Amino acid sequence: MSSDHPTRSRKRLSREERRRQLLDVAWQLVREEGTDALGLGRLAEQAGVTKPVVYDHFETRTGLLVALYQEYDARQSRMLEQALARCDASLASRAWVIAEAYVDCAMSQGLEIPGVSAALAGSPEMEALKRAYEQPFLDKCREALAGFSPSGTVGAAGMRLLVGAADALSQAAAAGELEAEAAKAELQAAIMAMVERQ
Repeated sequence: MSSDHPTRSRKRLSREERRRQLLDVAWQLVREEGTDALGLGRLAEQAGVTKPVVYDHFETRTGLLVALYQEYDARQSRMLEQALARCDASLASRAWVIAEAYVDCAMSQGLEIPGVSAALAGSPEMEALKRAYEQPFLDKCREALAGFSPSGTVGAAGMRLLVGAADALSQAAAAGELEAEAAKAELQAAIMAMVERQ
């Protein structure tokens, strides 16, 4: 074989490896160009694959956004589980690890997840889907905190307060508007106050 025609030895990726590659490229696109730039055709172009490969994995842009949100949610849940397994059984410790897991996960994803969340919130169906993925995280938080509440439970309004405060503070930290430690401390205080009012 002449040196003018080098042999190409491209490794064929497994389905799982290809999906991982596509998700990594999608996160990069959102980070660099925003959620509006994230289309399946653009993802195929950036990943160096054909459109049918991308459509085979995600079918629609919404399917891709859902996959990104699922991945973020799974990471957040893992971080929370690991932190709760190591923390003291006190309200301050539990509130701190919830705050730390939430803020650290948001910081690790930078500003991408707010764009993905906003894109998913564009329709009632997508908002319901987002809330469904949120629910296991909320259930873990409720279980970790309920024993410290005077009533022995944490209601839905309290959990919504937790999510709202956690989203706002973690996004501010990811945007550089707040120091991460300040966001965590403020969220810890909000969680403790909410639990003690229940």
